[in-house]
Amino acid sequence: MTSYFPVGASNGNGSSPASSPLSPPTSQRSTALSNRLTSVLSASYADSDIRDSLETLSIRGIHNTAETRRQLRLDVQKEVVDCNAEIVRDFGKVAEVKKPEQANDERIGSVISTLNRTCDEMRRHIGQAKQDTTPMLEEAGALMTQKKDTETKQRLLDAFSKHFLVPEEDLRVLTSAEGPVDEQFFEVLARVKQVHHDCEVLLGGENQRLGLEIMDLSSRNLNSAYQKLYRWIQKEFQSLNLEDPRISSSIRRALRVLAERPTLFHSCLDFFAEARDYVLSDAFHYALTDAISGGAGANAGDRSVKPIEFSAHDPLRYIGDMLAWVHSTTVSEREALEALFVADGEELARGIQAGLSSEPWSRIDEDQEAAFDGHKALSDLVNRDLTGVSRSLRQRVELVIQGHDDPVTCYKVVNLLSFYRTTFSKLVGAQSNLVDLMQALEKFTLGHFETLMREQASALSSDQAALSPPDDLSPPEFLLDALEGLILLMKTHEGSVGPDEPSSESSENRFTPVLRAAFDPFLSLARSSSNELKDTTAQTIYRTNILLAARATVSPFEFASVTHMAPLSTALSTLRVNLLDVQHQFLLESSGLQVLLDALEPFSKSAKGTENDSDSDDEQSGKPDVQKLHLKDLASLSAFQPTSLVTSSQRLDDFLPSALMDATDNLKRVQSASLVQSVTEDAVEAFCRDFEFVEGMIIAADEARGMTHVNLGTGGSVLSGKSGRSSRKPETEEDDKNANEEQWSLRSLFPRTTGEIRVLLS
Repeated sequence: MTSYFPVGASNGNGSSPASSPLSPPTSQRSTALSNRLTSVLSASYADSDIRDSLETLSIRGIHNTAETRRQLRLDVQKEVVDCNAEIVRDFGKVAEVKKPEQANDERIGSVISTLNRTCDEMRRHIGQAKQDTTPMLEEAGALMTQKKDTETKQRLLDAFSKHFLVPEEDLRVLTSAEGPVDEQFFEVLARVKQVHHDCEVLLGGENQRLGLEIMDLSSRNLNSAYQKLYRWIQKEFQSLNLEDPRISSSIRRALRVLAERPTLFHSCLDFFAEARDYVLSDAFHYALTDAISGGAGANAGDRSVKPIEFSAHDPLRYIGDMLAWVHSTTVSEREALEALFVADGEELARGIQAGLSSEPWSRIDEDQEAAFDGHKALSDLVNRDLTGVSRSLRQRVELVIQGHDDPVTCYKVVNLLSFYRTTFSKLVGAQSNLVDLMQALEKFTLGHFETLMREQASALSSDQAALSPPDDLSPPEFLLDALEGLILLMKTHEGSVGPDEPSSESSENRFTPVLRAAFDPFLSLARSSSNELKDTTAQTIYRTNILLAARATVSPFEFASVTHMAPLSTALSTLRVNLLDVQHQFLLESSGLQVLLDALEPFSKSAKGTENDSDSDDEQSGKPDVQKLHLKDLASLSAFQPTSLVTSSQRLDDFLPSALMDATDNLKRVQSASLVQSVTEDAVEAFCRDFEFVEGMIIAADEARGMTHVNLGTGGSVLSGKSGRSSRKPETEEDDKNANEEQWSLRSLFPRTTGEIRVLLS
């Protein structure tokens, strides 16, 4: 690329620009050159001019050598000079042709004037056209604005219609009775519900007519949809597999949606409960008799399963089989409905809460809004499903119990009902109908049991032969039979759910009424039968044997002994005291000691009175003399005469060798060896105390009579002999009388000591 003004080019005369007459002064050239150099040095190699220069150098094939650098300036100046010369020649040619072109200039001027006039004319026409088209343009602008507004409104209308208006085909899916309840139905229903909810926004505007109309339309569509859903659920319930009543996912979803209409929802549940009640009642009848109409049932064709009524002769098995069937059915019903009320309980609760907001009249309590409890609703529905079964079960159990007269079996049924009452309480709740039924049947059966016991007791009370005490004074046969039956009852209670612990307020438990019915009447009859015995000892032994048998029966069972052990022990303690008196009296009579005690009774009272007086005032004189005076008179009693006293002593000696055997044989009819031994030991101890008293009185009487030392007057005293006679002859009549009184000693006639008695009776 050739430049017309290359830097540093020479002029046409071959001289440098610095020598040209048109050149600026040297100082100006220096400044320009320095500026130029500064400009060049400050230029970026990325500049386009620099790139062009470098490209020119590259085209010319200039190599960067010292010679080339020296020659480059000269070559460039030469090119500049050549270019300037060419320009001068071109301008010379223009000057030569300047004169002929003056005429052309005038012509050009006229053309320009014409063009100006034409432009003015065109300008005038344009102004006129603009004036004429302005209204049209304004109208077109208004139309365009209206078009934009119309398009905006159209878009709004399309959006409104798309959101608030449901297509007719969707409404037919929602409201058509013949249409299925499928996924599309629920989608349309959800959309209509959303439309109905969003109408609240329209009601907030100034013009509420559109919102009211759409809300009214959506309400009618929703009502039709819920009615369709309600009828569909009822139809599905009718065709539900009765052997596997587990609710399918579609029905569960439909029920969750229908929960938003509590009235329809509960109506569906009522319908379902009625249907299941009929089906379960029919199935229960089939299980009982194997003879329902049509021959269809849970065990149709399976002849190995016998009907429950085949065991009607055994009340316990019959009632147990019926209760087992009811329990199994209850578990199946609960498992079938648990997926709805437990797994979907939160969704149902939200739906019912929303329904109560839309149907405030559905609330039972206007002040309180009870939260939906899935477990309670499940238990209530299961109870309603089994209403017919419960009614039939109650009738059959009551009929069987009324026709049975074995108290033990009746009580076993009571425990069976108690077990199932606890089971159903855990399964369907303590406030359920099944639990109430078990409680009622348990109370009825226990009442029948008590009636049977009263009838048995009443029959025995009129049978004198059965009430007559046996000859061996053992417990009567009717009491032993009653105690045997009571043992079976207590074992039955012990092996049931578990005996009830007595409460803190009362010692009674669940078995206490059984004891009152099956134990107390017979024990009272046995006690009253002892009144036929005229012998007090026999009567005491007979009553003791009765209470011993009763205590032995009750004591192994804590739940029975907690209420009846204390009265039995108290009564036995009283009878033991009576037996002790009997045994004590036997020892006294058999040994002959009773005669001496009877004779010493006045002296024992006097001695006791004197002892009391001595304790109150030991310094009073005369009372020991009075006591000695009484003891001195002891030898004058008939029982203490030598013949009588010797007889009593001999009788005692005859009694002692076999005393314990005779005493034990005296109570041989008491049916408790330990009790006989204990009573005999206490009686022997009391006998020893009595003998010790007699011995003491005899020694004291001898001392009072002076039998230890014999007074010889002034001649001194001599110790009496073994026989107690004095060695001095009486000198006067008074001395002879005293000698007759002192000629025998009571101790010598009754020589046994208390120590010997204790050894012989140990």
